[in-house]
Amino acid sequence: QVQLVESGGGLVQAGGSLRLSCAASRRTSGRTFSSYVMGWFRQAPGKERDVVAVISRTGMNTYYADSVKGRFTISRDNAKDTVYLQMNSLKPEDTAVYYCAASTSSAISTTGQYYDYWGQGTQVTVSS
Repeated sequence: QVQLVESGGGLVQAGGSLRLSCAASRRTSGRTFSSYVMGWFRQAPGKERDVVAVISRTGMNTYYADSVKGRFTISRDNAKDTVYLQMNSLKPEDTAVYYCAASTSSAISTTGQYYDYWGQGTQVTVSS
């Protein structure tokens, strides 16, 4: 098992930037952080949870939702067991709770059901 803890959320004006971090710690021995595909998802009030970005085990491959392409960047540091989401040019519609998730699948999945572990979430609020 792995525990995920997000940080870096907050209140920012439209056009601003935030960097989210998700630190992983192993509750039991077993898989290393580098063996997980990592994803960022978000859920706005009254809406379903949507994928934001996904990164492969090595970091060589990434996926972005159309709504964030060119503005958000996902990255990971396997030596620090941490995945990041750099968010630039933020818009009010980016307001949501952001969750990181870990998948034991080798494929880059954009569907939450394929993720095995989830963090508690961090609130991002973008004011207009």
